[in-house]
Amino acid sequence: MISYPEDCILKKALIFDSHAHYTDEKFDDIRDELLNELPKNGVCGVITCGCDYKSSKEAISLSKKYGYMYCAVGIHPENLDSGTTVNQIEKLSKYEKCVAIGEIGLDYYYNSENKQEQIKVFEQQILLAKDLSLPVIVHDRDAHADTLEILKKHKPKGVVHCFSGSPEMAKEIINIGMYIGVGGVVTFKNAKRLPEVVAIVPDNRLLIETDCPYLSPEPLRGKICHSGLIPLTAKKIAQIRKVKTEDILKLTLQNTKDLFRV
Repeated sequence: MISYPEDCILKKALIFDSHAHYTDEKFDDIRDELLNELPKNGVCGVITCGCDYKSSKEAISLSKKYGYMYCAVGIHPENLDSGTTVNQIEKLSKYEKCVAIGEIGLDYYYNSENKQEQIKVFEQQILLAKDLSLPVIVHDRDAHADTLEILKKHKPKGVVHCFSGSPEMAKEIINIGMYIGVGGVVTFKNAKRLPEVVAIVPDNRLLIETDCPYLSPEPLRGKICHSGLIPLTAKKIAQIRKVKTEDILKLTLQNTKDLFRV
């Protein structure tokens, strides 16, 4: 059995994790047990994201196995050397439970020497998503200016996940018509700007996520994250917005369904 903090035991199915990575090797020893248990603990939906051809195919396989799970396919900026092509992603995107092109975007934290290649592949995948009438799931790390410029240029539907920008950037993302994805980082003591962002995001533009197996919310920071821990994140968001935790779970559940049309 997977253990849950008391705050995470829900009587209602209100959790829709808008961004997870259940293909990650950190889940290899517990994946089946965990994914079978999640619906018994309030999880009614999960979008597991690919980062290249291999993980995108694996995400599709998981969505076939678990009825509550959906998938996204894409080329993450850290995986440009995987050999994955946009044509391959297009073929994978035709699967009926593929609800987005993602995870895609820019990451200058790990590699800023290939910025132009990152931008090229990012834009190609945005255009693919628009052609397919699918939303995008955007990764932005230390690349706020270029990410915002590209999103303002193409105006895709989608979400900037694990949002790390300023409140001013969040407002511009929202003005495009996109969503803001918030995960366990909002519970960290060193989270400075994110609580400010959470306070201003309109109800209909907020998504909740894990980015699991990483970024477990406090007090479990550093341990393997999973969708069943989302109530800890929702509780913090609710405190910031001065509402009930259940209210946050309900509105982010509906927002996720609206964006990804599930």
